[in-house]
Amino acid sequence: MTAISTPRLSSGVTPLERMLLRAASALDVFVAGRLERRSAVDPRGAYEAQRSFAAAREAAQARGAMGLLPR
Repeated sequence: MTAISTPRLSSGVTPLERMLLRAASALDVFVAGRLERRSAVDPRGAYEAQRSFAAAREAAQARGAMGLLPR
């Protein structure tokens, strides 16, 4: 984007409007960063973790059913 620099007083922007624009800009940066981080997460890793947990739970239940409980 191109910005045209002007003196602060001639722009006609009130301090409240300037504060709101800065807050909106900060929120845009925050949301963009969060979306980039979330898109970097590999959903297959979460699936593999859930699957390994389920397999370990099933194995523990099978051992418990046979009477082989951990000490």
